[in-house]
Amino acid sequence: MVQSEPFSACTSILIGKNATVDGSVIIGRNEDSRPAWPKNFVVHPAVTHDDSQVFTSQDNAFSMPLPTQAAKYTATPEWTTKYGLFEEDGINEYGVAMSATESTYANARVLAADPLVKDGIGEEAMITVTLPYIKSAREGVKRLGTIVATYGTDESNGILFADQNEAWYFETGSGHYWVAQRIPDDSYAVIANQMAIQEIDFADPDNFMWHPGIQKFVSNYALNPVRQGFNFRKIFGTANQMDTYYNLPRVWYGQKMFNPEISQAVNSYDLPFLRQATNLLSVDDAKTFLSSHYQGTAYDPIGSGSPEDRKRFRPVSLATTQESHVLQLRQFAQPELAGIHWLAMGVAAQSVYVPFYAGILSTPAAYQTSDKVSYQPDSAYWVYKQAGVMVDSHYHEFGGLLSDVQKDLNQQFGQAVIEADHVGQDLDGVELAAYLTKVSTAQAELGLKRYRDLTADLITKATGLSPLRYKQDLNL
Repeated sequence: MVQSEPFSACTSILIGKNATVDGSVIIGRNEDSRPAWPKNFVVHPAVTHDDSQVFTSQDNAFSMPLPTQAAKYTATPEWTTKYGLFEEDGINEYGVAMSATESTYANARVLAADPLVKDGIGEEAMITVTLPYIKSAREGVKRLGTIVATYGTDESNGILFADQNEAWYFETGSGHYWVAQRIPDDSYAVIANQMAIQEIDFADPDNFMWHPGIQKFVSNYALNPVRQGFNFRKIFGTANQMDTYYNLPRVWYGQKMFNPEISQAVNSYDLPFLRQATNLLSVDDAKTFLSSHYQGTAYDPIGSGSPEDRKRFRPVSLATTQESHVLQLRQFAQPELAGIHWLAMGVAAQSVYVPFYAGILSTPAAYQTSDKVSYQPDSAYWVYKQAGVMVDSHYHEFGGLLSDVQKDLNQQFGQAVIEADHVGQDLDGVELAAYLTKVSTAQAELGLKRYRDLTADLITKATGLSPLRYKQDLNL
C-alpha cells in the first residue's frame, strides 16, 4: 500500500438546474485545513464608499483597486485574519453564489513556462475581491479571470460560481493562465484536488471561457502532449501517486453514488469531468456526498474492511474539515428567498447543514465568536466539533445517537424551509429580510441546542466506558 501524503484539501460538487428535482442550481464544497481551525459565519452589508478603495492582502503582497460599491454577501471567514481573510463561500444580494477554492496542482513543465506569482491573488482573497462586485456567475468568471491574468496567482485552484441559471467551474493552471466551463444544465461534476476540466471548445464561448492568450502560450512552449484537441487537464494537470490515492477515489465515489450503473476503477485516470446522474439530484444528495467516507465499500475508515483498505484512500469527509457548505439557488423571483446557504460547521459527516437564507441581515452570535484556535464553548464551530470528538472516542457505540439527531434536525430544517418559502413569497423588502433572518436564526439555535444536548448525553454515557471500569474476577 502507498500511504497518502499528509495534505488536507477540499472536495467540490456542482449540479446544473435540469439535473435537480426542483430546478435548483447547486454548488458545494468541504473546506479542509486542520483538525482544529475555527470558522465564523457573517453577513457583510452593502456599502457605497465616497473614495476609491484598495484591497491589500494580509497573506502576501497582493493588492488591487476595488469598486466604490460593494453588494451585500454572506461569508465564512477564519477565526483570525493573521494569515488572510479566507472568506471561502457565500451568496450575494443579486443571487450569485461563489465558493473558493478547490486546491489543485499544476505540473512542472507548465510552471516552468509560467511560474506562480508570489504576490498574486490567492485563495484567501478571492471571495472578498470578487463576490461583492458581480451580478451573475458569468460575470464572476470574467472578473476573476481578469484579476488572475493581470496580477497572477500564487497557487493553482478551482473556483465555483452559480446563479439561478448557470453553474461554472473556473480553474487556474499556472501563474496567469486559466479556463472555465459551464456545467451543462443536465449534468453534475465532482472534483477532488486535481485539474478537472478536459476538452476546451474555443468555438463555444457560451459554455467555455479562457485566458485570451492560452492557446498561444501552450503552442509557444510545446506543452500539449495530446495529438489532437486541447485537454486542459492533460496539459496543465498532474498524474501521480497523490492523484491515485488521494484524489481520484473521491471522484470515483461521487460518480458511484450518482451513477451506480457505471463500473469504473477506483483510481482511474479516465474518470470524466461531467456526468448525467441516473436520477434527478436534490440538495440532500449534495450534502450526502460532501458528508461521505466510502460508506458501503471496503474503504470506509469506520467500516468493516481490512485495516489496510480502511486507510487506503482519503475520504471526502474527514477530521480536517473546517466547514462544509451547499449553496442552493432556487427558482424564486426574490433572490433573498431563492438562495439558501446550507452550512455545516466542523466535520460534515458529524455535523448538520443549517439553512441560512441569502436574505438574512445577520447571523447568530455563536457564529461570530470564534477568535482563537482553542476550544470555546460559545462558538458554533466548537459546539458541532465537540460532539464529533465525543463520537470519535466510541464511534460504534455513539454513532447511532449522532445519526438520530442528524435525521431529526434534517427533517425539522426541511419543514422550516417549506413553511418559510410559502410565507416569504408574499413578503418583500425589509419585511422579507427580517422574516428570513428570524427563520434562519431559529434553525441555527435549534441545531446548537440539539448538539449541546447530544454532547451532554454522550459525556454521561462515556463515563461507563472507561478502561478503568471492568468486572473483577474474584477467583483470581
